[in-house]
Amino acid sequence: MRTESILIDRASTHNLQQVSLSIPKRAITVVTGMSGSGKSSLVFSTLAAESQRMMNRSYSSYIQQLLPKYEPAEVARIDNLPFSIVVTQKRLSGNARSTVGTYTDIYTVLCLLFSRMAQPFIGYSMTYSFNNPAGMCPICQGLGTVRTLVLDRLLNMDLSLNQGAIYFPTFQPGGWRLTRYTDSGYFDNDLPLQEWDRDALDFLLYGKRQKPAHLGPNWHKTAMYEGLVPRITKTFINQSNDKYQHELEEVTRITQYPDCQGARVNAKVRSARIRGLNIADCSAMSVADLQEWLGKIHDDQAETILQDLMRKIANLITVGLGYLSLERGTSTLSGGEGQRLKIANCLNSPLNDVLYIFDEPSVGMHPHDLTGIKKIFEGLRDRGNTVVIVDHDPELIAIADHIVDMGPGAGSEGGRIVFEGNYQSLLRSGTATGRALADPGVVNESSVPSHGFYTIDKVTAHNVREAHAKIPWQMLTVVTGVAGSGKSTLIKEGFMAQHAETDCQRGYAPIS
Repeated sequence: MRTESILIDRASTHNLQQVSLSIPKRAITVVTGMSGSGKSSLVFSTLAAESQRMMNRSYSSYIQQLLPKYEPAEVARIDNLPFSIVVTQKRLSGNARSTVGTYTDIYTVLCLLFSRMAQPFIGYSMTYSFNNPAGMCPICQGLGTVRTLVLDRLLNMDLSLNQGAIYFPTFQPGGWRLTRYTDSGYFDNDLPLQEWDRDALDFLLYGKRQKPAHLGPNWHKTAMYEGLVPRITKTFINQSNDKYQHELEEVTRITQYPDCQGARVNAKVRSARIRGLNIADCSAMSVADLQEWLGKIHDDQAETILQDLMRKIANLITVGLGYLSLERGTSTLSGGEGQRLKIANCLNSPLNDVLYIFDEPSVGMHPHDLTGIKKIFEGLRDRGNTVVIVDHDPELIAIADHIVDMGPGAGSEGGRIVFEGNYQSLLRSGTATGRALADPGVVNESSVPSHGFYTIDKVTAHNVREAHAKIPWQMLTVVTGVAGSGKSTLIKEGFMAQHAETDCQRGYAPIS
């Protein structure tokens, strides 16, 4: 007989007051309550932490050392606890090789499609991967971009080497790498760089690897001389070490690699096409456009691959990410975009009887996009999974099969369950959450005349083209629109960029 509930007995983690409850399996439970009422203590610090901790204990001691550490929750007992997947608002990390396509496995399936259908035939699926030596551009190494030193940022021509002319850690006075230049015997270390002749400056920047003939006292006996540009490129730019990433950003510029034009893959891969497009073309178009293009392909031998692609793409569109491209780096996504990408990935998983836990997925979400998110949660439940959501949004609370409201207040005044039941009962409960949901509030229908406007003129950036807008002075203005419609671009690239100086003169301080 299947057990129908997760049973939590006397949880006292953080501010929880000996909380006991039953969470129905294969249902959607939404946990509500004001900030500090104990929602996170119950769901994340108790339920999720214990599930993850128990799961980690099933691995070997060596593997356990590599996994995140979870402190035991303060709870008497949790019964019938399933394997859990926790989706938080934490931004997606990932290196430069992690893209929307690789994260969702859509690019992997696309590689398989091209290996079956593309002409000319160039090899099997891994041949199409920019993360595989057989497929990557040999110069940019599959990154699609190159990071180059900006010499005006790297060097201060008014200073000498001894005064700190090189703006990079360990090349400054006292840094051991600086001795590779000051003790090489090649340069006048006290002469400002602007007074050097062209040959000396070129040798400082691009000198070939060699053993100097006249060494200073601080020169290491096994060291070799090498120009600044090749040394920094090999030691810092071409390495994956994050230690000096901020400093690198200060002295470098990232540009699209001209040979592959940012495609990441080599010429051989770019030569193979389906209906006139290569795999890089497919990766560059929006997911919505890719779905339309794939819908025109009909091939019995690739039907299973096409169905898998269309299903995964449909999940992205369902959560409102149809505007993204597969080539988009995961590290460039906003927190909300990253969370929706994780949510879409959950539906791609064939697992069932899993506990899915979500942390305020409605944050930053347009109502249009929230419709798709609700479908994802209902789909997870209908496939036999248990869904627990911490959220405040009325639309998400309304789809719950079961609601747990925490309170009655925050901190020491919270930590108790003040209501359990369905949405309609919550509206009549009299709890702080119930009262807030039952009261629709008052809409301000009056308008106040403005005494002037900020004009946003001809903003063109990302997906915004030649946009104009007027924002009234000393009034509250709300910019709305679906995710990806250009709201942030309009304000950051338009309003903030064009009026930052005016704001300072008026005594206003824009908040970034």
